[in-house]
Amino acid sequence: MFAGLRVAARKRGFATASTVTGFTEAVGNTPLIYLKGLSEQIGSKIYGKAEFQNPGGSVKDRAALGVVRNAEEKGLIKPGGTVVEGTAGNTGIGLAHVCRAKGYNCVIYMPNTQSQEKIDLLRMLGADVRPVAAVAYDNPLNYNHQARDYALTLDNAIWTDQFDNTANAYAHYISTGPEIWEQTQGDLDGFICATGTGGTLAGIGKYLKEKSGGKTQIWLADPPGSVLTSYVQSGGKLTERSGSSITEGIGQGRITENLGTFVNELSGAFTVPDEKSIAMVYELLHTEGLYIGASSALNVVAAVELAQKLGKGSKVATVLCDGAYRYQSRLFSKAWLKSKGLEAAIPSHLKKYAVLD
Repeated sequence: MFAGLRVAARKRGFATASTVTGFTEAVGNTPLIYLKGLSEQIGSKIYGKAEFQNPGGSVKDRAALGVVRNAEEKGLIKPGGTVVEGTAGNTGIGLAHVCRAKGYNCVIYMPNTQSQEKIDLLRMLGADVRPVAAVAYDNPLNYNHQARDYALTLDNAIWTDQFDNTANAYAHYISTGPEIWEQTQGDLDGFICATGTGGTLAGIGKYLKEKSGGKTQIWLADPPGSVLTSYVQSGGKLTERSGSSITEGIGQGRITENLGTFVNELSGAFTVPDEKSIAMVYELLHTEGLYIGASSALNVVAAVELAQKLGKGSKVATVLCDGAYRYQSRLFSKAWLKSKGLEAAIPSHLKKYAVLD
């Protein structure tokens, strides 16, 4: 009965070839998914790095582990210490997991605009969550500055500074980048993703560009309201940030230290409208069975557009940052979609997935 299955089983394996110890060793080694439907539509190959399969559920597990390990290596935190961060959500979730695994306390400052699912999960993981007003970075009450200032009042504590601590980008340079290179066997024409801290794009981009000898183009995708597309296209001029997006944790009003390590080596950048991102959330659920968040969907839209720029037969990879579970009360709510003027962006045959009122 199982004879045929044994042959198939010998041809496949799990991403991690051996047992691992605890949460921290389970981070990384995520699959690279070939998005068959989209690829066949455009005549190129689109790949999504399944970062939602990290043990904490997002790409930010890598950065969280990277910045904490860096602090430990430098002797900045000792057992029983406190990790403090300002985060829009997923880095905080990753840090909360890492802190539980390593025995640290975790305090998270975050904008009060984030989804309730993220806030609830952080609290379930034992983090001390402090939602504060969403104000510009140059305001002393910005959530990042409040996190920094609070950490300074504590003994045996660190502010992990995810935006400007380049241990973030380094974590991707030594893990995500090499994984993508190995999984594509070094045959990759382009990589693109959106950025918040800049760590994912800078770390992966630097590795892929080095390994390919410059053959692999590295592009930045941007949500509405972010200044990064204009910065790249203008050759380095920052404009005033305006507008907003339904996506969470991506887009930026400045060049972070992480992004600054690579921004001048980017091949280009462009903005993806929210209408295209929300449509792709539903499209990937319908055609690929992938239940991903809006930032992941934006990345896929961008990967398709980059592949079209590079021509038929091109191979482009991106990052599937996290699942839709943390945003489902919004993304699949008819009332929320209507309030954002996004109802019409979803094709009629896909509206059946908006099952929440």
